[in-house]
Amino acid sequence: MRKHFVAVLICTFLLTGCSNVNDIPQPITETVSVTETAVTTTVSETTVTEAEEKPWEYLLIGGEFSEYYEAAYAMLSEMSTEEKVGQLLLARCPDNAAEQAEKYKFGGYVLFKRNVKNKTPETLREFMVGFQSVSDIPMIVAVDEEGGEIVRVSSLSTFRETRFPSPSKAYKDGGFQGIYDDYSEKSKFLLDLGFNLNLAPVADVSVDPKDYIYSRTLGLPAEETAEYIRNAVSAAKEAGISSCLKHFPGYGNNADTHTGSAIDERSAESFRSSDFLPFKAGIDAGAECVLVSHNIVKCFDSEKPASLSPEIHRILREELNFSGIIMTDDLSMDAVSLFCTDNLPYAEAVNAGNDMLIVTEYEAAYNDILSAAENGEISQETIDRAVMRIIAWKYAKGLLEQ
Repeated sequence: MRKHFVAVLICTFLLTGCSNVNDIPQPITETVSVTETAVTTTVSETTVTEAEEKPWEYLLIGGEFSEYYEAAYAMLSEMSTEEKVGQLLLARCPDNAAEQAEKYKFGGYVLFKRNVKNKTPETLREFMVGFQSVSDIPMIVAVDEEGGEIVRVSSLSTFRETRFPSPSKAYKDGGFQGIYDDYSEKSKFLLDLGFNLNLAPVADVSVDPKDYIYSRTLGLPAEETAEYIRNAVSAAKEAGISSCLKHFPGYGNNADTHTGSAIDERSAESFRSSDFLPFKAGIDAGAECVLVSHNIVKCFDSEKPASLSPEIHRILREELNFSGIIMTDDLSMDAVSLFCTDNLPYAEAVNAGNDMLIVTEYEAAYNDILSAAENGEISQETIDRAVMRIIAWKYAKGLLEQ
């Protein structure tokens, strides 16, 4: 999928990058035992190598996918603005998936139960091949297969006799080894069907059964939850599927953001001493993605949902040292639509620091971001940074070949 093109482009770049040596100002030297020509040649070659060896460093330096930055930058350099905008979207999968993927050049699709329920494993694979075959850049294909209540595929007997257990059930039956084994089996199950991203595990800490999020969590304190996340991510990574930690910065006892706003009144210290621990464990274990919630977390940003808050994204990048893909929860949820009554949230979400946006209204999202890019509301550098990270991720997962 562009691998020959990328190889040629890289070679061309390396061959042409040093063509203007004589245009570089020469430093003053007091060395008289070396000829002027020799000094010029040595210094010029060194200067060009340092300046042009890693031209992408104005966008990204180091990180989870850094060994693929060169190839990603070469591909990025050949993309149109329209193609880049498409890569930012993880769209809710429509029935005419191939047609829409070809039109919008999506970064990926999220499949829900409605996309799966009338299919067999064979026809589901064929469905995915259909939209992947028209994508110049292979797509991320995601699903929520958390275990327990949220199981889009294993809840269907056509695909599996029993649904994958909730985290608390897997832990009760087998401890942390049970968690590892469950995620190992789950990851292989999803990969076999054609998925390459599981929107799991849930890294939220909840010990109160009355909490909205409780049944989707381990149901134990932060230290045990961190160990659960470490095992889940490690098993998924070994199997070869990407993980997504959610819902940063930690859901706590907040209300359901699908149906309304949720305002978190907890202190910053409570997040740093508890909620952040599972996320940090997952990041250290190699989780490729972190999903940001729509809760308004007053101690960090009293005005905006976390998914639209630059400060929340700064904390994730700088305090937790996360270099992978940051994505929003679905931006069609009520917590966002009630907040953004006079404007669309999509351009704001990109400027906040998200790399990918989960969107149901993908046409509106695409047009909003493209318009913002064309009128300068979103800088080209902001878009390029996110897209380069997405492409490097796809190289890292073997969707693209160098």
